[in-house]
Amino acid sequence: MSTVLVVDDEPQIARIAQDYLRHAGFEVLVARDGPSAVSLARTRAPDLIVLDLALPGLDGLDVTRTLRRESNVPIIMLTARVEESDRLLGLDVGADDYITKPFSPRELVARVRAVLRRADTRAASGDLVRLAD
Repeated sequence: MSTVLVVDDEPQIARIAQDYLRHAGFEVLVARDGPSAVSLARTRAPDLIVLDLALPGLDGLDVTRTLRRESNVPIIMLTARVEESDRLLGLDVGADDYITKPFSPRELVARVRAVLRRADTRAASGDLVRLAD
């Protein structure tokens, strides 16, 4: 079972994402601010992170930058920032996908599955290359 860390300071958004992801068979962790997100990511090593940009303590861009220095964990940004410049910046700092609010919880689950499939494929390819060396 894959573990997803949902990071959002809006309890209703976090609850909706958590409910849909759990129903889809994922283990779900929740953080409400940037520092907690970094701490949980370090201690629990989730398979994927769903990350809001507007967070107390440390915004989502800084969380992404911090985690990218330490890990290649897939990150899907889920945010109310809809401008193209925001999407480009989010992807540029290391997000694997970007979803704007309001969002479809079913689409979120589909995107989580898709990003995890790509991550699993990359990991398997890397393992095959290393085994051939």
